Amino acid sequence: MTEQRVTRRLVIRGRVQGVWFRESMRQEASRLGITGWVRNRADGSVEAMVQGSAQAVEAITRWAHQGPEQADVERVDAAPGEGDYAAFEKRPTA
Repeated sequence: MTEQRVTRRLVIRGRVQGVWFRESMRQEASRLGITGWVRNRADGSVEAMVQGSAQAVEAITRWAHQGPEQADVERVDAAPGEGDYAAFEKRPTA
């Protein structure tokens, strides 16, 4: 029996740009077996689409509430996401 994949869109707000957030998230996603993407947004937030097992997606969502050491996360908005991803990548600012 194959575990069902979960896809979640995260928007992380606070001091999250210029603190190595995207690369740290890419490394954490790799460790957890998560696919999807992460990018900075013009409004100063970071947006991510994460896909994997329910347990892995929950783990990276918890990680996003803390982020890397230099980050100061104020809020993480999570919503169901969509798409199908083969790897985890950093995308250009949107």
